[in-house]
Amino acid sequence: MSPFPDPTEPRVHGEAVVYRLFDVGYGIALDRAFDLLASSAPERRLPSRGEAQTIQIPNPPVTVSVGSESVEIAGRPVEVELSARVFDFGVVSLRARVAAHVGLGWNSFAAWGAAVGSVPWNDVLARARDRFLSRIAPAVDQPGVSNLTEDYTVFRVHQLSNATGEPFAPADLQDGEISRLLLGEPRPLSAAARKDLLSPRLSYFEDDLVVLTWASALVVEPVREDTDVQYVLEFANAQLLELRWYDAILDSEVPAIQTRFLQARQGFRLLGRRYSQLLEMLQRRVADSVELVERVENSLKVTDDVFLARVYAQALQEFRERTWRSGIERKMAIVRGAYDMLNAESLARRSEMLELIIVVLITFEIVLTLLRR
Repeated sequence: MSPFPDPTEPRVHGEAVVYRLFDVGYGIALDRAFDLLASSAPERRLPSRGEAQTIQIPNPPVTVSVGSESVEIAGRPVEVELSARVFDFGVVSLRARVAAHVGLGWNSFAAWGAAVGSVPWNDVLARARDRFLSRIAPAVDQPGVSNLTEDYTVFRVHQLSNATGEPFAPADLQDGEISRLLLGEPRPLSAAARKDLLSPRLSYFEDDLVVLTWASALVVEPVREDTDVQYVLEFANAQLLELRWYDAILDSEVPAIQTRFLQARQGFRLLGRRYSQLLEMLQRRVADSVELVERVENSLKVTDDVFLARVYAQALQEFRERTWRSGIERKMAIVRGAYDMLNAESLARRSEMLELIIVVLITFEIVLTLLRR
């Protein structure tokens, strides 16, 4: 990273926030977690912008600092701030905040961002996760850390200026400059690739800007205390992880239905109850899927099309949330179809068995009558 930036480059005052989200259980009792974390001054804040009133979060997540750790970035040891955010649907988000050198030229800031991305965050944040989970363990329902994670990086810019120190308008940033930071490609991308990989530009004031990709975001926001955009991006990532987790469960269970069906068919149960256990499992899975999707959907609701709502909707689009949801719905349709088929066959067998019993009883009565004569 050259200490002498190009005079035409904007100078950057900013930081990177690295997120790694983990599914750690079926659910988390946030009131209990808040009490367990009381010594670390936890918070349950909501977005604070005026238009944030259109975003409803019935059970706000718990946010808390979890210390700091030293990592090496571009050959230099750097102290990073660690924090966690806990969601009631079983997701814990670990965050590492890394401050950049003040006044880096844009190209140097992009190179620094690539160096941040090369840090072995998996080890750093997994250790922090394990320490954190030991503190909130009593609040976790059906604990179990999934192998699935969501990784996301937000490059937060507090100030842009030109070579003379005057403000540099975020709207004047070129797509090539933004893609170099967010995508980490050393070679310039084509216009078509930038169009496909970068979201439309979103802004509310003249001095702010949000651009998203599937794995990172640029957030230009001069008010340091305003982290509402990061809040909704983290929420969207948590919801995505929960959908991916449930999709993986269905991937393992749907193929097993055929095996269980064959095993049940080989067994013997009176009155057509050979499928009872399998039907109970399918019914439970349908109920679980409805509850999970409802929990995720109801955790954050948008009631109007304002700036934060557009950021949230664009994030869901970048994350292909609809694709994951459609996959779950398709697999659940298979489960429901299997349930209906097995239930119909079970009822038919039960009806046949009852008819047979009736025939046997009638025959028995006739035989008894003949014997008495």
